[in-house]
Amino acid sequence: MRLLSRISIISSIVFAVSMNAMAGNHNVDKPTVKVGLLSVYYDAVDNNSDLAAAKAQYEVKQEVVPQAKAGLLPQISGSADYKNTRTALDQPPNTMRRNSYEYGVSLTQPIFRVDRWFQLQAAYATDEQAKLNLAVTEQQLILQTAQVYFSILQAQDDLAATKAEEKAYKRQADEALERFKLGLADKTNYLQAQSAYDMSRSSRVTAEKSVQDAFQALTTLTDRHYDAVKGIQHTLPITAPIPNNAQAWVDKAIEQNISLKAGFYGVTAAEETVKQRKSGHAPTVDFVASYKRGDNDAFNFTNTATTAARYGANVSQSSVGVELQVPIYSGGMTSSQAREARSALMMSEHEQESLRRKVVQNTTDYHRAINADIEQIKALRETIISSLSAVDATKIGFQAGTNDIVDVLDAQRRLYDAVRNYNDARYSYILDVLSLKQVVGTLSPEDLQALDKFLTASYVADKDFLPNDIMIR
Repeated sequence: MRLLSRISIISSIVFAVSMNAMAGNHNVDKPTVKVGLLSVYYDAVDNNSDLAAAKAQYEVKQEVVPQAKAGLLPQISGSADYKNTRTALDQPPNTMRRNSYEYGVSLTQPIFRVDRWFQLQAAYATDEQAKLNLAVTEQQLILQTAQVYFSILQAQDDLAATKAEEKAYKRQADEALERFKLGLADKTNYLQAQSAYDMSRSSRVTAEKSVQDAFQALTTLTDRHYDAVKGIQHTLPITAPIPNNAQAWVDKAIEQNISLKAGFYGVTAAEETVKQRKSGHAPTVDFVASYKRGDNDAFNFTNTATTAARYGANVSQSSVGVELQVPIYSGGMTSSQAREARSALMMSEHEQESLRRKVVQNTTDYHRAINADIEQIKALRETIISSLSAVDATKIGFQAGTNDIVDVLDAQRRLYDAVRNYNDARYSYILDVLSLKQVVGTLSPEDLQALDKFLTASYVADKDFLPNDIMIR
């Protein structure tokens, strides 16, 4: 019995431990999954409201061609009516009632309709413009995805640098306090170090908010929540544009920029609309045919009158012909519409020229910015290395009494400013390259795929915000 009792107790303990272990495993947080740039882009394609609206707008514009074609195709209509007519005579007093019915079909085929032909040409141009406008929105989504994604990485690197700066200032403040207590320094040194530390804490709070804001912007773009994103390796090649000639890129942009192409079709549509409005003065020729059938009363035959029109059965009637119409005066409507169309054409031409100038400016600006980014990255990298040496030398001087605490704090501030500027230049380079490709009309998802290869889930901003060969002690 004692043995059975012990076995029962042991079994209960084992069961309880197992249940606790299962409960513990259940409560363990799931590992954070870091998403990459390409995955975020696909989420944006599926859920972005601006892209969905652009697709709907394209579908709207697609209907202008079949609507314009309809004006050149046969128009067939059917009709039917039933009437009860009451006629009252004064002398001699008499009242007559007649019931009549009629049904028929008519056909009109435009033969000469210049205005509708130009309307069709304008519709073709509008349809092409709509396709290109959709492509513009698709390219903009590619760039916007990269901008939002890398703004997160930039904010995280900035936060990491700010935390490292705060840690350095905290260490300096603690050291200053200890020296003050030992009588090796006055209170001013401690207060200056403490002030720098307090300011760094404020900067860290601001940097944390920037990270949260960046993630919120990503949620707005994709309608998805993300806990973390992959970081970009420092091995990403930093190369100049090929060819590294601004004019070559400008020529390419003028030829291939999608917005410029869309604007060209907009001008073409406006030109065709001017021709359409002017054609309102032209005559029109239509082929017409009709067939009707009804009772005798519907065709003004009676079955009571003693005249030649007396007929009591059903009647059929058909006609075929050509109809000519010549506009003479419409109250000035046609002339007004022609003037309106000419003004709209001038507006389109001026907008196209303004867009061309902006494309030229943006192309040269981005080309210049990429080369500036490259030089900045190189210079700031060297600045970080020299600033590290300056911090070490200033600390030694402070210990030796040749420098004061302000020199140390200034050296550290310059170091972390250089770190933040270095990372800003890295991300500016990436976005400027993508922006240059967009303005020349070549930006595509493959560009995001190429960047995605340099993203890694092992990137931790707190330790990887600088290249591996540079370490802040």
